[in-house]
Amino acid sequence: MQKALKGFFIFLLSFMSVTAFADFKDLTEDQKFELYNESCEKEQYASCYQVGHWYLKNKKQNPKELKKLQEELSPLTDELHALQAENKLRTAAERVDLPPEKVQRYKEITSLLSEEQQTALSKKAAGEAMRKACDGGEKVACKELSGKINYEGATFLYWTALILIGLAVFLIAKTIFQDEDTFQAQEKLEDKSQTDDISKHGFVLRYSRPFFKRYFSPIVSGMKNKKRFKDAYRRKLAAAGLTNVLTPEDFFAFKLFLILGFPILFMVIRTFLEETWTLQLIPVLGCIGFFYPDFWISGKISQRQKDIIRAMPFGVDMLALSVEAGLDFIAAMSKVIEKAKANPLTEEFEILIREIKIGASRAEALRNLAWRVDLIQISSFAATLIAADSVGASIGPILKSLAVEIRQKKSAEVEKAGATAATKILFPMLFLIVPSVLMIVFAPIVLEMIGGK
Repeated sequence: MQKALKGFFIFLLSFMSVTAFADFKDLTEDQKFELYNESCEKEQYASCYQVGHWYLKNKKQNPKELKKLQEELSPLTDELHALQAENKLRTAAERVDLPPEKVQRYKEITSLLSEEQQTALSKKAAGEAMRKACDGGEKVACKELSGKINYEGATFLYWTALILIGLAVFLIAKTIFQDEDTFQAQEKLEDKSQTDDISKHGFVLRYSRPFFKRYFSPIVSGMKNKKRFKDAYRRKLAAAGLTNVLTPEDFFAFKLFLILGFPILFMVIRTFLEETWTLQLIPVLGCIGFFYPDFWISGKISQRQKDIIRAMPFGVDMLALSVEAGLDFIAAMSKVIEKAKANPLTEEFEILIREIKIGASRAEALRNLAWRVDLIQISSFAATLIAADSVGASIGPILKSLAVEIRQKKSAEVEKAGATAATKILFPMLFLIVPSVLMIVFAPIVLEMIGGK
């Protein structure tokens, strides 16, 4: 009940914020100017900047001054029209004109209210407001005065802000009506070891997971076409060793969350550093946020596969020795897990043993291993063991020969990498090392020649 009231309070605040924003939108231009001008007079220099933009946009002077001129002009105009009407009924000798001072004032006010004069006055007032904002520390006003920036994208920024506010309200409302008990039960099932495991996969996932898991995953789970991305991401997550950390729904929710997460982080950093980075980067950062998890998981898969290949020679050797010593397949794998350092290969062996213990056949568990790792070496290893198991052959000699083959391939790959090292270091040598050496050798000679010694 307490959480429901808290959620309702947050929703009410968000609704009031949106309502206030909508009310501000409904204000007339003159009313907006009064708000900006009052704040500017109180030395809120961001409002001075808005005052300057108001002048440039409306191309007229201060509404209060404008109203005074119009009020002063109105009786003069009425008096002039009345005299003109009376003069039509009088003779030339009887006609009366306005006093010279009133005529002069009438011309001055008419000139001030002309479109050209209003544009000039507004431009001058805008410059003064911008300079005041610049003197107050508003860097944007300084850059605009120097002509370095242009705010043609203000409309786009306005609609982006409205969409983000609406999305925030929707998520808060969704949270209130969503089943709280389900989420709390899931959180309790996650022990400390799993939380520590999440922190190993980078700070982006670590700090994003509470948000997308809470607000985005339930929405993704309710999508009708979720089978498509579930099939696409299930194997990637297995190959990256993230099955216990993320579900396919969580991964897609992660992608959706970063569409908002990266722009929000950009705005926070921009505000904190008081920089004037262009806001047109926001859509680009949203696209980067959506595709970032794909690049991230590809890197995780690549690194994990390298770790498995590196651990295979020792693992298969230990497996062969254990089987030849008389242990069965499960006990031999348990011995490998016990003796070897923790690595992705031992993690996969643990999963394989767990599957066999809950009822899967050895062949099925090995096929699942090959499917998860998605590596030629592991596929060959699994296929060899499945073939030996199907014909009833002893797997000891097979594992021994397989270990020798793996070591030979490993040596060949190392030799190949060593052979290409000279080619890879050629370009850094040409562009970094050689110029440095030449500078050290020839700099004294050049300096001696310049000195005339």
